[in-house]
Amino acid sequence: MTTSSARWAPVLLWVVPAFWSSNYIIARAAEGVIAPHLLASGRWLLAGLILLPFVGRGLARQPEVWRSEWKHLLALGALGMWICGAWVYLGGQTTTSTNIALIYAATPVAIVVVSARLLHERMSGLQKLGAALALAGVLFVVAKGRPADLLAVRLTVGDGWIVACAVSWTAYSVLLKYWPSRLGPGQRLLGIIAGGLIVLLPFTLLEAWLASGPPLGANAIALVVVAAVLPGALSYAAHAYIQRELGASRTALMLYLSPVYAAVLAWLLLGEVPQAYHAVGAALILPSIWLVTRR
Repeated sequence: MTTSSARWAPVLLWVVPAFWSSNYIIARAAEGVIAPHLLASGRWLLAGLILLPFVGRGLARQPEVWRSEWKHLLALGALGMWICGAWVYLGGQTTTSTNIALIYAATPVAIVVVSARLLHERMSGLQKLGAALALAGVLFVVAKGRPADLLAVRLTVGDGWIVACAVSWTAYSVLLKYWPSRLGPGQRLLGIIAGGLIVLLPFTLLEAWLASGPPLGANAIALVVVAAVLPGALSYAAHAYIQRELGASRTALMLYLSPVYAAVLAWLLLGEVPQAYHAVGAALILPSIWLVTRR
């Protein structure tokens, strides 16, 4: 790890979840405004266009590289842009935010376990304690300060979509590290976006053919733009960089920061005042993430 990376990777680890949390607001605002696959396709098409001027020329100069890695790019695109994109919006139509948060709470743990086996990443006893405390903080926020209420959670059809998303994100995070690439982080992300768009296109057309969605208006376009920039190009590029420097296990745990940031965003954008359980959850999560990610 270089000196610059050692300085910026831990900093970005605290910033990126704030960008990702904006996707929760987008998902809630998208219902009745834009169809799920159209939103995902527009998000990644625009994200790719944003990255193109910066890394497109370098990618074009390495045809032998992306031709040899096209299967990996296509698979990562399907996992990260199709399933973890459109399926989240599909699941959000028929399940609750509580169920989504509960399912995703298992994702960092799964990444830690798989990374230990495939990537041979290890965590110290203190880091494992920090991960456990962060998980407890997330569950406390999800339960709104009443842990016994978790037993009353009922699964819905939409939860199946979210479970698939959680599994897909685990695979995406581990394979991004497990499959070596000769492409730079930005070039590789652009290739992955292209693979995701190839997979997304037929399903977007099928979605439009089977059910006519709402007309494409200013609100829909605004959602696409925000989704492309914040939880799109910026977040995925930073995620790839952080994971390269800190490893898949520790990077995965930044997902536990999302409920804290989501509460702040909901307060600022939707007027939903944070409750006491948010403060308790933050008191568990924030120092735990520092404990896990410190050198």
